[in-house]
Amino acid sequence: IKPDDIRSVKDFNKIPLIPDKFFKTYPSGKEFAMWLATVYTGELPNIVVKRNDDYDDIINKFNEAGLVISYSSGTSGRHTFIPRDKRTFYDSEYAIAKAVVTMVYPFWEYDCYGYLLMPNPFKTNIFAGKVCSVYFDAIKDVKVALDREIKADLIQAAMKNNLKGRIIRYAMQRENKKMIDKIINWLRENRKNKNKISFIGAPFILYFVMEELEKNGETFDFGENGAVVTGGGWKIFENQRISVEEFRRKVEKILGIPPENCLDLYGMVEGNGWMVHCPEGHYLHVPSSYYHAMVIDEDGEEVAEGEKGRFAFLDGLAKSYPGFIISGDEVRMYEECPTCHRSTPVLEPEVKRARGDEMRGCAEEMRRVLAMDLGGGNA
Repeated sequence: IKPDDIRSVKDFNKIPLIPDKFFKTYPSGKEFAMWLATVYTGELPNIVVKRNDDYDDIINKFNEAGLVISYSSGTSGRHTFIPRDKRTFYDSEYAIAKAVVTMVYPFWEYDCYGYLLMPNPFKTNIFAGKVCSVYFDAIKDVKVALDREIKADLIQAAMKNNLKGRIIRYAMQRENKKMIDKIINWLRENRKNKNKISFIGAPFILYFVMEELEKNGETFDFGENGAVVTGGGWKIFENQRISVEEFRRKVEKILGIPPENCLDLYGMVEGNGWMVHCPEGHYLHVPSSYYHAMVIDEDGEEVAEGEKGRFAFLDGLAKSYPGFIISGDEVRMYEECPTCHRSTPVLEPEVKRARGDEMRGCAEEMRRVLAMDLGGGNA
């Protein structure tokens, strides 16, 4: 297939789709740098790779030379690495900011206080944390829940449910209890000052905050002065999930934030398309101006509207790596939202992993690292 073969949207189905697992098929050490060079569609800057350099060391060297390489993981601990140039990364930042701001509008204003329930974007190469650096530009004051360096090796160990992973999670216990207390004190301070607040990030962290508040009989009434945007990850413990609807009800009960201001977001490290719930029906809206979404069956054919299949996409923002990808996520897609009738395709409110595909994503990574410590359950 050549670019000249693609003359209209009807020709998009000629483009071969790459499985998301492709971005996990890399070696280590110097060979890892060579693998990145084969995936990257530009010319990689020259760096010096030392014998003992780990993944983060190599990534940081490339990033200091002008790239924005980041990763996500799955329950196997095997990372997905994506090499973005700065243009692609900045476009992705803008895309997530615009998608969120337009859906929570008119809530958004610069004079707002935020809490990022993710790793500090400036201390990690985890993509879902790194792309949230735009949060610091969108409002005037942002606190960070996980304000420490989180490296690939730590996540890799924590994602494995073995002795080393459990030791790592227990070692973080005291710090994570402090994190909950800090968030609660932040809520109290902003209630006192009648500030507008927002939370963005992993839902399970806010879930544990609300559990602590409920245990102590404490509630808030932020109303229209509060908003929550979560990034998937609805497992609380390995054997316990919370539905999106349950979470919204809990947010309204404990924080007083209405369901219209509690939205979920769907995205992935391989793509730059951010699908955000509409406040009216909580369907995930596809940014179709640059993101061509498809639902594919087991034979690689597109399914009929509303039928279940794997989510696939052609990403118009991916300038530095192949952005035509089929994921391991199972979805249903409709040409129009049945509730708000915005003129974009939508996915059903909650996305799940296809059978046989590992759990993955930044929220699941953070849950594995923190959940045992915060709630006392089996991570």
